[in-house]
Amino acid sequence: MKKQKENQLKIKIKNRPDFSRRTALKALGTGVAAVGAVTAGRAGFGKTEVPAEYGLMDQFGEFFQQHYKKMSKEEISGVIERIERKYKAKYDLDVKVGDTPPFPGVVFGYALNINKCKGYRECVRGCVEENNQSRDPQIQYIRVLELDRGSLNLEKSEHYYDDQTDVPKDGKMYLPIQCHQCDNPPCVKACPVEATWKEPDGVVVVDYNWCIGCRMCANACPYWARRFNWSEPVIPKDEINPETHYLSNRPREKGVMEKCTFCIQRTRKGELPACHQACPTGARVFGNLLDVNSEIRYVLENKDIFRLKEELNTEPKFWYYTD
Repeated sequence: MKKQKENQLKIKIKNRPDFSRRTALKALGTGVAAVGAVTAGRAGFGKTEVPAEYGLMDQFGEFFQQHYKKMSKEEISGVIERIERKYKAKYDLDVKVGDTPPFPGVVFGYALNINKCKGYRECVRGCVEENNQSRDPQIQYIRVLELDRGSLNLEKSEHYYDDQTDVPKDGKMYLPIQCHQCDNPPCVKACPVEATWKEPDGVVVVDYNWCIGCRMCANACPYWARRFNWSEPVIPKDEINPETHYLSNRPREKGVMEKCTFCIQRTRKGELPACHQACPTGARVFGNLLDVNSEIRYVLENKDIFRLKEELNTEPKFWYYTD
């Protein structure tokens, strides 16, 4: 009964015509004080150190920024220039923030051959490097589970096996899990401020500037695919990837959610995701689900495929298959 009332309250709040990130912050008691807090760091969950070189007007602009989907092209360009100035002040590095839109007629999908995956976790390392994930505390989008061969009991899988000297083990198989880019994503429905949504190419994204850090999306995700920055992310300057996208791999801050985006900073330019490129065994297949001649369509039409937790009707666009 209590949970039902909480859900009803959440629906009522979200459907209010005047509900926005601003009213959410005011409801948390930030009000005018939050504007002052921006001069010292990020308003919302936790504080991020802001370099003195990052001007006061830029800090005000960050706090009063509109929702990404409501901004004009000119407004987005202004926001990107401001963010690039912030990264320059923070990292003393020129970080390019792109805004490449989805291709018309493209819906991305992924498939993974569990016979070929040997548990090396090179996909994990490639993803971390490409997507500017924090090294300390460590954040990883991909988990590789070690299972008894023939079993899909995820509850009894091993997450922390030795991948340097101990793989592949006899009698074991390996199952990488990441964001499944659901066609019916429960994480999107759970967000009270619409900071996450599904793009036309099927990729679920997050506007880090809009996220208030409530973590409702993480609670809703059945694949444990979202990560929360409890602390200020740490990336050594010489390890920062300067080629980024506003909705993908640009450096994040304390107090926001992040997740896999199928590397849209790459895939929207016709390249493959970093995990695909890093895989040494050729276990991964990525492509356009709408292209009848694509490799992924061949896999879906000719291999023995399955999806995790398909009974939840999330319609994931990530398949597993065997030869």
